[in-house]
Amino acid sequence: MKHRSAKILATIGPASSSPDMLSLLVEVGVNAFRLNFSHGSHSDHERSIKFIRKIEKETGKPIAIIADMQGPKLRCGEFKNGQIELIFGQEVTIINSNFTDDANVICIPHAELFDVLKPGNTLKFDDGKLKVTVISNNGSRIMARVDVPGRLKNKKGINVVDAVLPVSAMTNKDVLDIKFALSQEVDYIALSFVQTSKDVIDARAIIGKKANIIVKIEKPSAVRDIDTILDKADGVMVARGDLGVELPLEDVPVVQRKIIRKARILGKPVIVATHMLESMIESPTPTRAEASDVATAIYQGADVVMLSAETAVGRHPATAVAIMDRIIKSVESDPEFWDYFSTTDLPYLDTPEDAISQSVYVMSKTINCKAVFGYTNTGSTVQRISRERPSCSIIGLTPSIKTARIICLSWGVIPLLMEDPKNFDEMLPHIQKASVIYAGLKSGDKIIITAGIPFGRPGTTNTLKIDMVN
Repeated sequence: MKHRSAKILATIGPASSSPDMLSLLVEVGVNAFRLNFSHGSHSDHERSIKFIRKIEKETGKPIAIIADMQGPKLRCGEFKNGQIELIFGQEVTIINSNFTDDANVICIPHAELFDVLKPGNTLKFDDGKLKVTVISNNGSRIMARVDVPGRLKNKKGINVVDAVLPVSAMTNKDVLDIKFALSQEVDYIALSFVQTSKDVIDARAIIGKKANIIVKIEKPSAVRDIDTILDKADGVMVARGDLGVELPLEDVPVVQRKIIRKARILGKPVIVATHMLESMIESPTPTRAEASDVATAIYQGADVVMLSAETAVGRHPATAVAIMDRIIKSVESDPEFWDYFSTTDLPYLDTPEDAISQSVYVMSKTINCKAVFGYTNTGSTVQRISRERPSCSIIGLTPSIKTARIICLSWGVIPLLMEDPKNFDEMLPHIQKASVIYAGLKSGDKIIITAGIPFGRPGTTNTLKIDMVN
């Protein structure tokens, strides 16, 4: 296979924000970049976006940009000595305050917690390193028992288990960040700590059609409401960091597989993120377990695998991308990888797009097709072909740079800009050329072409043609 089907998403940070490093990351295999709005200023992100767009123009390769919002991250307040010691079995008082000088009191400046927490609910601190269970709550004071002891320091993060908080997935900061990101024409907005489908609806009211929405699944309430959330979103990220804190650790792999399957059925890109090659923040090689973790996500059918701190602050960002690229290609060269997709049934909608995408998959196997060329204005038909997981390349032809960037995250799709042809015959010479340059095909190779006639009208895919490379 000349082209890798699964995509790589890299996070930009101090280790990767220079033009030379960004260019190198694209060269070794990055398809999309993530801007983490939990860190950095608007000017930092604007500079990175300009560098990426310059690289895109120089290489002719569309690159997707994801603006990842911070979301409503809960943190405890400050303590007299900068920390308190939580002892196993100890009963502690939790108050709604920014500061406390009492060694047996935890201060939390989030009034909404006191409205919803009930006996039996669990609070975890500092990425799950400490844990308390609520005993009672009178609305102003919470009594809790320490189950996992340790030192709780100032402003450490809080995860609330088994409770839906009356807070939006968008803070005031997020709204400002979203508006800035849209002004920079990013392709995706990633929403953090989504709890219900209402969070997506609220974000859509601000974002409209200016960017696609990715929901980050980090909370048990989102897992329970996954079907309605995915229905409203354009893509999904399995954010295993906070998800692994709020869910039992052993449930995370099960949830990951479940979300990947659901996203594929819907034809929406799914990203697996967090701790994929974590040891490469320092080490030049990953552990065998990390390599297996990446491979597992690919075997399960993930569209995208993501590098976080590995490329943001790690010592070997380009090496991490190159190794991830090698792991993906190794999996995709395994015949059993393709067997899995051929034995899983997909539901179909009563639409021309699904009729054509299903036909493309069957025909590509029957005639040993080497590439599928999908002409698209919105990307929808190409995404439906992508969910079929054909074993040949998928070339997404589009006159829209916005669409080209959007389909960067779709499995197997190689985006390629092409102006609207006047008719089908005018398009064929361009496809012949692209077959050799972008799909690495040779004379005699069979290809499939899908398009909507007349050209230039979204949602009109109605034509399928078998052709041969001259």
